[in-house]
Amino acid sequence: MHPSEETQTTTPTVLHSPASRRRRQWIKKLTPWLFISPYLILFVVFTAFPLGWSVYLSFQEWNPVAGLSSMEYVGLKNYELAVTDPWFWKSLYNTVWLAIVSGVPQHLIAIPVAYLLVIGLKSGARHFYTATFFVPYITSTVAVSLIFYTIYSGNTGILNQVLVWFANLPVINYFFGWINDAMPIRWLSSTDLIKPSIAFVVIWKYTGFNLVIYSAGFLTVSKDMYDAAKVDGCTPWQQFWHIALPMIRPFAFFAVTMSIIGNLQLFEEPFVLTAGQSGGVGQSGLTASYYLYLVGWEWLEMGAAAAISWVLFIFIAIVTSVHFYFNGRKGLEGDR
Repeated sequence: MHPSEETQTTTPTVLHSPASRRRRQWIKKLTPWLFISPYLILFVVFTAFPLGWSVYLSFQEWNPVAGLSSMEYVGLKNYELAVTDPWFWKSLYNTVWLAIVSGVPQHLIAIPVAYLLVIGLKSGARHFYTATFFVPYITSTVAVSLIFYTIYSGNTGILNQVLVWFANLPVINYFFGWINDAMPIRWLSSTDLIKPSIAFVVIWKYTGFNLVIYSAGFLTVSKDMYDAAKVDGCTPWQQFWHIALPMIRPFAFFAVTMSIIGNLQLFEEPFVLTAGQSGGVGQSGLTASYYLYLVGWEWLEMGAAAAISWVLFIFIAIVTSVHFYFNGRKGLEGDR
């Protein structure tokens, strides 16, 4: 037999042998996992392991400076300390207060402004103004907070200087006459003014984000619906209230959900504006995330910090679930 003929007869036997078929099957099974392995590795290293470690750590008493050998199992003691600490409840109250006071105005401003931009401007001008409102959101939070820290300064801040200028105007000084007696106003050193000052910074920074979401929602409303409403004699207000708003409910649900989750985790703004002084005078600017930072990195009680983080997670999950129950899928079904 010719050598080439022998090769042709033996090759198919090797290719179709049981071992070869099993090898090809394993290659087919492993190839997809090989392609997604970078994501799986990153997920395990930066997400799954930290979550599991934080759960384990919440049942331990540990000072990281002393090393892993100093870790001691304490059961639910960290959770008990968290829910019985007055500072924790004060920080939670401040967090909820800031979430409401800084969250609601974001949407009350963003919704009408987005509607006016969509119906009143052409695409070029609308994109320009939308981008302008969006700039604060993409600006560094620390940089924004530092700028407002100087604006709120009692002696040299531009805010107090502008108020004094209004107080000295001949026409409106009657309404602003009290300002000269109140100067200098300590925006960040007064228990009554710290939270409103922080809330204003949050409103200024995140309103543009919600405006972009609502603009996208209003753009989905067909112009034919507005034309039909005009034929029926609807006023511009009725078109906004009865046509535009109901149509963007999914967008509003998403925007409010993001505001709830984000505002309940405020850290950078109160940390910078109170100059890292445990939330300022009387801890009036201390938020839950800020308190978590103090426990973990200032007082080096990592086990208690891990427990607080999970308590905060459960609280945010409950608030978000309540919001989803009333305004999410069930709410949408109730309107049908």
